[in-house]
Amino acid sequence: PKNLSKLSKLVVSNKADLGIAVDPDVDRLVFVCEDGSFFGEEYTIVAIASYLLSYKKGNTVCNLSSSNALKDITILNGGNHFYSAVGEANVVSVMKENNAIFGGEGSGGVIFPDLHYGRDALVGIALFLSYLSRDQISLLQLKEKMPKYYMLKDKINVSEHFDLDFFKLKCHEIFTNVSDVLFTDGVRINFNCKSWVHIRKSNTEPIIRIISESTSKEKVSSLINDVINKLKKI
Repeated sequence: PKNLSKLSKLVVSNKADLGIAVDPDVDRLVFVCEDGSFFGEEYTIVAIASYLLSYKKGNTVCNLSSSNALKDITILNGGNHFYSAVGEANVVSVMKENNAIFGGEGSGGVIFPDLHYGRDALVGIALFLSYLSRDQISLLQLKEKMPKYYMLKDKINVSEHFDLDFFKLKCHEIFTNVSDVLFTDGVRINFNCKSWVHIRKSNTEPIIRIISESTSKEKVSSLINDVINKLKKI
């Protein structure tokens, strides 16, 4: 959000309906609401999926570090949701395997296979604006319709000999209230309280990347701190 502060101010000062930002190669997409607040990059694909699924029931895919909100929207509309390893190629592969009608990554990467199998911000803009136009709602009103989750991202330095495989084996012993554990890309632990944490070891430096999500700021903060403390003890 701090990198979009200028756009946020321009939206408010010009009384614009919304602001749009893309990255240099135009494969990631984020929106700014009419009051200058951020729609949230995680919710770019969630909103577009909600629009598409209202016309056609089908499956969706996102990577393991993306919000549960896409899964919620998909199931609500009668489809099945699948997770992939992080990376556009991995998302596309799982989409093809499961005949998904839509997919993407929580960084705002929209993949709509009816046009092509690749992240495309321009396609995302067209679909997103079509949703707003059809329902005649503002961005803030659309934001209120989305499932409510809170996400935190962190990283810790570890020894180059840190054994993530050992951590994987001990997940059910280390944590309580675990519903399932996915090992597709690092380890993602899903909890019964609609919370999850994704832990990945960097391939280029001695750090562990940690992403966590829950239904409140307090819960996600408590969860990620708990995970960090447990990782440091290994």
